[in-house]
Amino acid sequence: MKRIILNSVILGFMAIQATAQSGTNSPYSQYGLGVLSDQSQGFNRGMNGLALGMRNGDQVNFLNPASYSAVDSLTMVFDVGLSGQLTNFKEGGKRLNARNADFEYAVAAFRVLPNVGFSAGVVPFTNIGYNYSAMSKVGLSDMISTETYSGSGGIHQAYVGAGWNFFDGFSIGANFSYLWGAYEKNVSITNSDSYVNTVTKTYSTDVSSYKIDLGLQWQKEILKENILTLGLTYGLGHNLGADAKSLITNKNSQTNVSTDAEHVVADGLSIPDMFGAGLSWDYKGKLILGFDYSLQKWGSLDIPETSAETGLYQLKGGLLKDRTKLTFGGEWTPGGKFTPNSRKMKFLSRVNYRFGVSYATPYVTVNGKEGPKEYSVSAGFGIPVVNSDRRSVLNISGQWVHSSAKELITENTFRINVGLTFNEPWFMKMKVR
Repeated sequence: MKRIILNSVILGFMAIQATAQSGTNSPYSQYGLGVLSDQSQGFNRGMNGLALGMRNGDQVNFLNPASYSAVDSLTMVFDVGLSGQLTNFKEGGKRLNARNADFEYAVAAFRVLPNVGFSAGVVPFTNIGYNYSAMSKVGLSDMISTETYSGSGGIHQAYVGAGWNFFDGFSIGANFSYLWGAYEKNVSITNSDSYVNTVTKTYSTDVSSYKIDLGLQWQKEILKENILTLGLTYGLGHNLGADAKSLITNKNSQTNVSTDAEHVVADGLSIPDMFGAGLSWDYKGKLILGFDYSLQKWGSLDIPETSAETGLYQLKGGLLKDRTKLTFGGEWTPGGKFTPNSRKMKFLSRVNYRFGVSYATPYVTVNGKEGPKEYSVSAGFGIPVVNSDRRSVLNISGQWVHSSAKELITENTFRINVGLTFNEPWFMKMKVR
């Protein structure tokens, strides 16, 4: 037991350290707060993040905290995951490939009181990571101007949450999170003419704030061995209390003297109200199908931007858009839900086979145009690791994500996700006969 606890703590610190790394190479991550993470875990990544109506005591479902009340009273569930991805960028006739690997999340859940489950963990919130350049002629001259864009960082989320089954079939829950992180976005403008000044623009911020998410689930057996679960979630929107900074450095190429102009937008960043609804149908524990809908009200927020008219760094509206996401997915387990007799079944009958599809609208605009829409498809397996008293699962899934916008860069990403869900009988009382 001491060894398991120590390993859990070490893995938790590994997750916190890993969040300092960027999990994206997308140029679109320079807009807004970066690329939004789907925040799914090992069990639902093969279902493309389907979660809001999912309720299973053998899994940690962070996206709806009401699900924590389903955790078995005898076990401790611990889930860690990592991913690797290959992205192809296409613009015009040009193509470029980029690779990433990331240790993504560590979450845990267990029962603390009758009908009350507890969960804690570390998950990503946004990612920023890009580096590219563009060259153009200046007017009718032969001078070439090179603009280099780079950025890194992101926002991370550590949470504690609880779910309570307060009435037969009804559960409520809440996650209380700490958001932290920093990013830096740079634009460097150089010219082939050594007599022209070099301009460097740096945009940065540090985030240290909170996030509150509420969840509700209602579960009902509508026919014999047919269970319907409805899930609802709400995330509280608020100002992050983070100052957004802009530093513009103009360096005279002849005198080598630099002048700086700094602007600060106090309390310049916010997160929006977020709503979600999901429905799932469970047939005999063998087949689960579900549908999720989410709405994030980014369009109501202002975000810092350098004004083309005044040159001032200030809050501006109309740069973000409300984001909606639709997900459909399912899981098939030929042998049904795990029982002590499951060990006697053939191996393939105990594997969870998963699939999912999603469509999401953009939450950012790019140079006045709508940002990239996202289509994604996933499939995966939950491979049981079972002995006399454990029912842990190795989760492996593949996901293809297509992001594109008219007259902008097209991204095609193939991602491999690997997660391990430990389901340990920590609280089982042993009898000596």
